[in-house]
Amino acid sequence: MTNRERFQAVLNFEKPDDRLPAIEWASWWWDKTVVNWQSQGLPSDIGFRELAPYLGLDQHIQFWFQHRAADCPQPKFNGGPICEDEDGYEALLPYLYPDNEVDAAIEGMKALKEAHDRGDFPIWFSVDGGFWFPRTLLGIENHLYSFYDEPELYHRILDDLADFQLRTLEKVYSVLTPDFMTFGEDMSYNNGPMISEDSFNEFLLPYYQKVIPYIKEHGTKVIVDSDGDITKMIPWLKHAGIEGVLPLERQAGVDVAALREAHPDFLFIGAFDKMTMRRGVEDMRGEFERLLPVMKTGGFIPSVDHQTPPDVPLERYYKYIDMLKEYAEKAVK
Repeated sequence: MTNRERFQAVLNFEKPDDRLPAIEWASWWWDKTVVNWQSQGLPSDIGFRELAPYLGLDQHIQFWFQHRAADCPQPKFNGGPICEDEDGYEALLPYLYPDNEVDAAIEGMKALKEAHDRGDFPIWFSVDGGFWFPRTLLGIENHLYSFYDEPELYHRILDDLADFQLRTLEKVYSVLTPDFMTFGEDMSYNNGPMISEDSFNEFLLPYYQKVIPYIKEHGTKVIVDSDGDITKMIPWLKHAGIEGVLPLERQAGVDVAALREAHPDFLFIGAFDKMTMRRGVEDMRGEFERLLPVMKTGGFIPSVDHQTPPDVPLERYYKYIDMLKEYAEKAVK
């Protein structure tokens, strides 16, 4: 099977002929990890997009569409605001929803269309979601208050966000059909959601209901990217039309086996406890044994549950890849 055929089979709860995909889902490799690996023999002239096939992993290509222009004002501190009210949002609008930057990304898609359609790799795209994007404008603390202090502004932002994304999607599907996509959200932490179900339904659900039907109509699988423990939110996400989640962080208490039992028709990507990679080969094998029963159920692509940490030696990472492929074959037998 081609890389893309293998990937599509899993996304459709079908069994690949040979093995599951073997990927590092976070295609933006942690720069500190790469620097450390370069000190251990990884050639320094390998680009991020070429790194996966060089290491022996399956290739996949991600496009993350920018929602703020390159010259957009930046927060004065990490997590700080760049606007705080309606007037501030109005002043910021010239820097938001940059169609010209989307057009540049679309040209990149066009260049990859032939190889994608041939099956060389799946293509996926990401957009800022209805929780993530307002946070980048309002700042972390103000954002959490804004559901109560600035509800009209929040709805306005999400209306504008949906309009921009629908324009973007028209351009995407004029070129090719991505295999899946993610809404970048990060709306959970280790104790669960950062938002109540009522607030989710009031603010995020209408936004999702504007954008998701268009995506699904064109045959792209819809997935939410959220760190932390997403367990409680999955029924909310399913109600919104979302079909899967990643990266299923083990350190936040996520139990993918319990999730599969509760949601047999939901897609999962990730779930491999990255902390085992620090401890050694036997711990990694134990983690694959934990995941294997779920891998056999379909609709699950195992991968590091965020990014490979910088303190994982390159030699051990190669052993991880060998083991990943070994269990990817066991899962389809």
